Amino acid sequence: MAQLKTFLAGAGAMAAVLLLTGAREHRHAEFDEITAGRINIVEPDGTKRMVISNRAQFPGGFMEGKESARPDRRTFAGMLFMNEEGTENGGLIQKGSLAADGKIDSGLSLTFDRFRQDQALQLLNTDSAQHQQTGISINDVPYFRRTAMTDYPGFREDATKLAPTERRAYWQKLNEDGRLPNNRIWLGNTRDKGASLQLKDGQGRVRLMLLVGADGKAEIQMLDENGKVTKTIAADATPAQTAASPG
Repeated sequence: MAQLKTFLAGAGAMAAVLLLTGAREHRHAEFDEITAGRINIVEPDGTKRMVISNRAQFPGGFMEGKESARPDRRTFAGMLFMNEEGTENGGLIQKGSLAADGKIDSGLSLTFDRFRQDQALQLLNTDSAQHQQTGISINDVPYFRRTAMTDYPGFREDATKLAPTERRAYWQKLNEDGRLPNNRIWLGNTRDKGASLQLKDGQGRVRLMLLVGADGKAEIQMLDENGKVTKTIAADATPAQTAASPG
């Protein structure tokens, strides 16, 4: 009986060695094809650096290694990028479906975030029966010590406590203080089948637009801080007409 116990103990130890050896041998396994619902790419210490996922298992948001719920993302599949501290810093999400009533729900977004902040660069495409939009968006995003991602819910909550007439002034003050992100450059198509390049000031107001309409006519518009066009340069305008334009 003692010999049997010794044999079993030795066999168990040998099995453990073989298991560990096999695990090491398969650290560099190669596959022709892998089918998975979600893949987590992690560092040796377990820090997530990338998540590739289907819609059903799509993760929430990541900040310093901690995941928070993002129910709004559960209609997408794609991938998220995380930096060395486990904070999300961009991603690729996409969806596309045709409902029984014929309604299209389709979109794709590739984003790159500022450190511990929201997206600074976005490549976007959305589609519906009414409009298809494709564009590139470049944003000014506050430094994370100036405005943290966790500050935005508080801003919204404070705004709801104000009278409607005061809310605009509240948001305007935050914007002027550099607490909010602002789109600075937009390049994309327009709803009327044209194309535009919009250059905006630090408050996110369009100040210069390059436009090409669906009819092929091109023009440059200069706008004041209230959105009023102060000068227009059209491709078919004579030098005299350009000089006489407002502004």
